[in-house]
Amino acid sequence: MKENKTISGFSKLNKTQKISWLEQQLGLDQSTGGFLSSFEVQDDQLQSIISDLSENHLSNFHLPFGVAPNFLVNGKMKVFPLVTEESSVVAALAKAAGFWASRGGFHAEVTGMEKRGQVHFLWTGDPEKLIRVFPVIQKKLLADTFRFTRRMERRGGGIMHMDLNYLPGILPHYYQIDAAFNTCDAMGANFINSCLEQLGKSLCEFLSAQETWPQEERGCQVIMAILSNYTPGSRVRVWVECAVEDLTGDNDVQASYEFAEKFIMAVHIAKHDVSRAVTHNKGIFNGVDALALATGNDFRAIEAVGHAFAGRDGRYTGLSEARINGGQFVFSMELPLSVGVVGGVTAIHPMTKLAMQILENPDARELMQYLAVAGLASNWSAVRALVTTGIQKGHMKMHLSNILVVLQATDEQKQAARLYFHDRDVNFADVEHYLKSYAGQ
Repeated sequence: MKENKTISGFSKLNKTQKISWLEQQLGLDQSTGGFLSSFEVQDDQLQSIISDLSENHLSNFHLPFGVAPNFLVNGKMKVFPLVTEESSVVAALAKAAGFWASRGGFHAEVTGMEKRGQVHFLWTGDPEKLIRVFPVIQKKLLADTFRFTRRMERRGGGIMHMDLNYLPGILPHYYQIDAAFNTCDAMGANFINSCLEQLGKSLCEFLSAQETWPQEERGCQVIMAILSNYTPGSRVRVWVECAVEDLTGDNDVQASYEFAEKFIMAVHIAKHDVSRAVTHNKGIFNGVDALALATGNDFRAIEAVGHAFAGRDGRYTGLSEARINGGQFVFSMELPLSVGVVGGVTAIHPMTKLAMQILENPDARELMQYLAVAGLASNWSAVRALVTTGIQKGHMKMHLSNILVVLQATDEQKQAARLYFHDRDVNFADVEHYLKSYAGQ
């Protein structure tokens, strides 16, 4: 057993040295270096771009890049680029797109694009005094951040407003400067954080310059200055609707209403049972994340705010809603989203550039709508499957390819297995048994 000890300066080692250390430290096969190299691209310039995206890079980790066509969004036909390792996600999105394209398509609207961040600080003076003088402080804060906001303001963004919050229930003498931002087509994390750090410095400068104030009031302790990924003011509403009798496509009105009512009950359960709500919302983010990854957006931040939004009323609930209104079936969702179409990975990674071209180079508002559409489409397919055939039938059909790879099936066996399981249930044991029987033929 190897001795447990830390390594100093690992990030300063070159890639070969890092791999060599791993081989020695963890007893990895000496072919590990060659194995890792086999996943890198031959284009040195492209590989350099990928290598520089992350710290301690050793190789590339490939995920499938695919598309789902036929998304009719606000009257425009779109193709969605998707990055996901789960084939059933792509199939579900494509199926939902085709289904709703013949029923009016998806409708989406952005209801806000406000992002927020806070300067968290302690100040021991009279709260009323600081609140009274804050309008004066704010003028200095805005002037001092103008070097950051000048270009953003020319595009219609910048710092929209800021508030001073006194919150002694969290900590004694604790305050926040809560600032709202519009970052236009950029996700804006670096912009927001740069502004917030300057706000903190400028606040301290203002207080220290108040020579007529008591000594204990001429300073503050800035704890941190950081954006918030909770952005309910940056939100999209998305929905689909059609006559109830059009839901099943077989002119069976009774069957259509039975399906609609069962679908609505499933969505209602997700609104009131956390066990179902978590899985329900995970199905939404199956679609959102796949499109976010393809376009180089931060799916972790997107999920964080989505789940927080699902619990905004004190209990965690499903994000989508379904109802029948005057003979119309309506399936809808509101989702907070903060994304960018300029800067970051979107501006660097060649595949994200292609993804944006496939989407016909949307601005941030349009991309927000497409992400919400992908989420609702994924949710539609999942709930529809649950209340009809069950989730496993379609999921395991798509999973068949993975099972065949694990079982090291030949191309001939794969083709035969797909034909055999076309109208049969799929599970690992049955596929394994079939391959053994096939080999014995």
